[in-house]
Amino acid sequence: MKIVLGVTGGIAAYKAALLLRLFTEEGHDVTVVPTDNALRFVGAPTWEALSGKPIQTDVWSNITDVPHVRIGQEADLVVVAPATADLLARAATGLANDLLTNVLLTARCPIVLAPAMHTEMWDHPATVANVATLRARGVTVVEPDSGRLTGKGTGPGRLPEPERIHDEALAAAHAGASSGAGASNAAGPLAGRRVIVTSGGTREPLDPVRFLGNRSSGKQGHAIADVAARRGAQVTLLSANSAEPVPAGVTCIRVGSALELQEAVTSRAHEADVIVMAAAVADFRPKHYVDAKIKKTHDPADPDAAPTVELVRNPDILAGLVADRGHAPSPIIVGFAAETGDANKSVLEHGREKLARKGCDVLVVNEVGVDTTFGQDENTVHVLQRDSDDEIVAGPANKHVIAGVVWDVVGTLLPKA
Repeated sequence: MKIVLGVTGGIAAYKAALLLRLFTEEGHDVTVVPTDNALRFVGAPTWEALSGKPIQTDVWSNITDVPHVRIGQEADLVVVAPATADLLARAATGLANDLLTNVLLTARCPIVLAPAMHTEMWDHPATVANVATLRARGVTVVEPDSGRLTGKGTGPGRLPEPERIHDEALAAAHAGASSGAGASNAAGPLAGRRVIVTSGGTREPLDPVRFLGNRSSGKQGHAIADVAARRGAQVTLLSANSAEPVPAGVTCIRVGSALELQEAVTSRAHEADVIVMAAAVADFRPKHYVDAKIKKTHDPADPDAAPTVELVRNPDILAGLVADRGHAPSPIIVGFAAETGDANKSVLEHGREKLARKGCDVLVVNEVGVDTTFGQDENTVHVLQRDSDDEIVAGPANKHVIAGVVWDVVGTLLPKA
């Protein structure tokens, strides 16, 4: 893959050298385009030695090759790390006052920007607006880490570690995003398809301040929605209590409980070509909701007293969608099985039983638990199909890569447009 690595003038530029090494060790052809200010932090010999290519910073060198157009046109992926507040502003407004911004304007491949700056700059309304503009155009702007900054500062704005940037960049390339046409790729493999994705974890209220819930962050479901939009689909995301940012080009509807999610998905199911049930739906809910906060007792004679909460089963939304569809060819229904193994059966054995029981077309099985899958940036899944004994194992990998594998499988089931 032909990768352009842009580097701007920030102290974190040294981390870009490590990112460059990750790309080159995988065999990618990397062209480094540093700004003049970037070379104040890391000199040209470093970039040339690590990339095996001469670097160029202005539009006037090798003018017969028209580098300000050619480099962007030939790229399969453009990554800028670090991306300063100045670079974000120039990219958002379409300025082309150096070679790197010319590359950003001419590239028609996925673009990934990894910001690095002080917290005050990252939180400034101008930067917030510029990031929103870029994301609306389909550019991947990686959320910066929170931690020690230059000087004594601490907070959000720290450049993510090279491994994370590497994974998110390759995930964007895998998704096939088009930076020139917004988040959705009108010519992508899912162009014209209507997709519903559920994400996050439902919460079942007990009283005004308490609920029964689960550990799902919504990262995988949001990644599935993001990749679908990048491949051209019209995506509706039903997000249950997730703090993940809504992917560009995706319509998001917030839901809370399992019953709210059931209503939201069943009322829209007839309009969908594909439904992906990635949300972690609570199996049970309190039988009775209490209008006022349940108080602890302060009876000295019974200091351990606690209320008994009676539970009832929530509806099986996935099985209900399959039943409502009957023998119709659409929508294609994808389920997720968050499983833990036990003394009797493995995670995969539980997953195959669930696939037979639910009757969905595809089941994505992953092992969950504390510090496993939920809230993590990577996981490993087993993708099973209803009419096949084959098993596709994906991972350990970034959740966008996992999402790409799921959509690759779904794509084989979709009728030809």
